[in-house]
Amino acid sequence: MNFKTQTKLGYLLLLILCSNFGCQSIKDQPENTSAFPFILPKEKPTDRMLSRSMERNYSYSAPRPEHNELYSQFKYTELKGFDYNDHDGTISRRDPSKIIFENGQYYVWYTKRHTPTSPKGAKNCNDTIPSSDWDLSDIWYATSKDGFTWKEQGVAVPRPPKPNVGWRSVTTTDILKWKGKFYLYYQGFMEASGKRGDDCPVAVSYADSPDGPWTPANKIVIPNGKEGEWDQYSIHDPYPLVYKGKIYLYYKSDFDGDPNLVRMQGLAVADDPLGPFEKHPLNPIITSGHETTLFPFKDGIAALVIKDGNEHFTIQYAEDGVNFEIASISSLMPTAAGPYIPDAFDSNGNGRGITWGISHFVNATTWSHNHSILTRFDCDLSLDVDDPDMKKTFEYWKPETYYKQGLTKKQKERILKENQKVKVSK
Repeated sequence: MNFKTQTKLGYLLLLILCSNFGCQSIKDQPENTSAFPFILPKEKPTDRMLSRSMERNYSYSAPRPEHNELYSQFKYTELKGFDYNDHDGTISRRDPSKIIFENGQYYVWYTKRHTPTSPKGAKNCNDTIPSSDWDLSDIWYATSKDGFTWKEQGVAVPRPPKPNVGWRSVTTTDILKWKGKFYLYYQGFMEASGKRGDDCPVAVSYADSPDGPWTPANKIVIPNGKEGEWDQYSIHDPYPLVYKGKIYLYYKSDFDGDPNLVRMQGLAVADDPLGPFEKHPLNPIITSGHETTLFPFKDGIAALVIKDGNEHFTIQYAEDGVNFEIASISSLMPTAAGPYIPDAFDSNGNGRGITWGISHFVNATTWSHNHSILTRFDCDLSLDVDDPDMKKTFEYWKPETYYKQGLTKKQKERILKENQKVKVSK
């Protein structure tokens, strides 16, 4: 049987499958009488049958990634102005908010831990020893004129006294500007992380200025789900945008067992920053991603889907802010990214995208000195910038980068046993 005959039989099988399952796209396409053209068509060909992969290629905004406005590589720069106590694990900064520009300077808020020791786990923690990197933390903020050198300004939201939401730790904040006022949403822990999952509903504080003072609302604005619901234990990473005149607050939850959790993202919508917030009936709306990072783009919302899940390391887009599709696949994406979004609160259906922001690294040193550090990332996910160097589709890494992803002791022992079995069989 020659290749042409095999191909026709393959198409016939596809047609049979499509007729059984209602797939009309392949069935209705004409049979190919010539090879695919050397010059890649900018628009999806309609005069030939396409493979599933080629069909998928034309589902992106451009068939070549360098022409895709929602594709980028990411570059990183060490920030100046932050001290980490010689990286001994006692100072940690992580989970930056989106960046805003007010009063002639940039502002960012973040989780900061400054404790006598590095984290010691849930079993060994107390009122001064943290269980995790984000335990016993407050929300701090810093300002910058250029986005590279920052000046830490102090605490924005401290841990409130018992029994208020967040008395154990306040973490993972993000900023909203609404009708001239500012709102910081954050996770409020009422016990050490790890003792009962990461149970931490969303709280909020508000101010007339990004410099504060911040007044806590002293209430839960987005509660955990009911027993048996996907977000019953955690509402993490609250991330507000203004979209279609409403407050769209995206969040992440962990579910489906422990320790092998799955992480997905949901949405809650409100007309007022203090609520009530209504969770979207289609939740979860993004099935991957360890944190929430989104921004207005054209008429809809784009998302950086970083780590975790079947669609990790993708950039996605939803015309309605709800039904997300993969727009591109990237690498070295920023962890817990907080981008600078000039139109985060007033895009008016014309989102322009992003070019830089702040993220964090969690493996700044050895695990016994566990802490996180803030870093700057740059990219080209903007309709107003054309940076070909950000659009390259390959990146070469040194051998040591790969060797650092080496086998564990357990894996080496398994391979040794397998080799011994092979010798015995011979």
